[in-house]
Amino acid sequence: MEVLARSSATTTHPHFTLSNPKKPSSFTFKPTIISQVHPWKSFPVRIIEARLLCRVSCIRTNLKGSGSCGSSDAHCKHELFFHPLCRLNKSFSSQSGFFALSHGHPLRSRKHTSSLQEVMTRSHKIRQHVSVVFVRFVAAMLLVTSVSSAVSNTPSWALSEENLLFLEAWRTIDRAYVDKTFNGQSWFRYRENALRNEPMNNREETYMAIRKMLATLNDPFTRFLEPEKFKSLRSGTQGALTGVGLSIGYPTGSEGSRAGLVVISAAPGGPANRAGILSGDIILEIDDASTESMGIYDAAERLQGPEGSSVELTIQTGPEIKHLALTREKVSLSPVKSRLCEVPGSEKNYPRIGYIKLTSFNQKASAAVKEAIDTLRSNRVNAFVLDLRDNSGGLFPEGIETAKIWLDKGVIVYICDNRGVRDIYDTDGSSAIAASEPLAVLVNKGTASASEILAGALKDNKRAVLFGEPTYGKGKIQSVFQLSDGSGLAVTVARYETPAHNDIDKIGVIPDHPLPNSFPKDEDGFCGCLQDSASACYVNNVQLFSSSR
Repeated sequence: MEVLARSSATTTHPHFTLSNPKKPSSFTFKPTIISQVHPWKSFPVRIIEARLLCRVSCIRTNLKGSGSCGSSDAHCKHELFFHPLCRLNKSFSSQSGFFALSHGHPLRSRKHTSSLQEVMTRSHKIRQHVSVVFVRFVAAMLLVTSVSSAVSNTPSWALSEENLLFLEAWRTIDRAYVDKTFNGQSWFRYRENALRNEPMNNREETYMAIRKMLATLNDPFTRFLEPEKFKSLRSGTQGALTGVGLSIGYPTGSEGSRAGLVVISAAPGGPANRAGILSGDIILEIDDASTESMGIYDAAERLQGPEGSSVELTIQTGPEIKHLALTREKVSLSPVKSRLCEVPGSEKNYPRIGYIKLTSFNQKASAAVKEAIDTLRSNRVNAFVLDLRDNSGGLFPEGIETAKIWLDKGVIVYICDNRGVRDIYDTDGSSAIAASEPLAVLVNKGTASASEILAGALKDNKRAVLFGEPTYGKGKIQSVFQLSDGSGLAVTVARYETPAHNDIDKIGVIPDHPLPNSFPKDEDGFCGCLQDSASACYVNNVQLFSSSR
């Protein structure tokens, strides 16, 4: 039998009618005590339903009417009696949504009818019991949902090999990237959306999806490296490079009026050197791509490539423009060049200057600098010039080791993340071999990364005087990670501050003094500017070292 209860607040004399839809008979009874009926209090809920497997109906009506009262705004069906075991299906409809709950509750059959007070008491107990069960149910559902979210690190659908490679790249960024806001986006949501929406049917599409993912970080130094580029990068840091043997930089002085990138040097015996490319030549195009607005890092990647492959260059030598096709090969790179410069007539003011040109920080860098110092010392130098112009960086540890050569003590660099200083690199002087001689450091906008760490450490510790122009401003540190298919990721893992707690990112290290615009970038030209007081690039050697100690 279906139980139905309806109420009205307009009467104080209720009566009840029990009816069975299968039998037309019914009976009516009045309670002996009449009291005012108060509407039930509840949540913003207007439908509470309890159904019994036994279909009993109880209809509450007015004394003056018969049947049911349609004026009530509160309807409630309650579980009553006439069945030993009934299942309660209770549903809530509210402003916050819809919830359903089922619970079994035993009810014993009675041979005699109950009073109104018994019915209301039993109904109240049922409501209390259901409320407790409902709260437990909701809590259990929330717990299950939380646990499911915590353990579900990957989508529930089947993942292809391409999807797994993408996820490998995603996890690498998730664990290593310095900015844990990931440029203000939900990194987990990006993963789910990419796996659903980005095509990854082959390796090239997967690479494109990885590049697209990295682009959302808006970090030009966090980049994807295809297998050949990754292999070339690793070989470059080990002292050998597959390319054409060119060291390039930004135009300065008179070169600045010309569009393109300037050749700093061509490795002796390398493809560029054999083709007649000279220091000071301008690279106008690389494989038909203009270098007018091209960065030196982009240009370096274009010049490198698989051994035996070719690259086409458009070179300007003075007024002449040449189109050259060069074949890439493995070029052994020596990161250091040095020379003794003797300045006549300055016997009391640093007449013998040791010039050291450091072009990169590969695995040989610090050892090569030590070797150059020893060689120059054997020639009785009394001052050093360290040229870091157009040194785009390299291995962070080599930058630290090179700084230790020149410093007797002090902080070299602070490594920081979003929470502040994470690590400190300093020196106690045990590795110093040139901590006493006057030192000048030359920098320009091609000085970046590890070379900026070195320049900042020497400046802030008052070990050297800096000459030139503000450096590139790459105040971030990258680590290289290899993926399972041989490709790799260069990932920004930290930022750094100089010993004076200067964050140089996008600002650079500011030099103490400028250099003449026409100041040369090779060792022979440097010596000429110190020796010839009539030249446009002349720098007085006394001024060069006056504030280094």
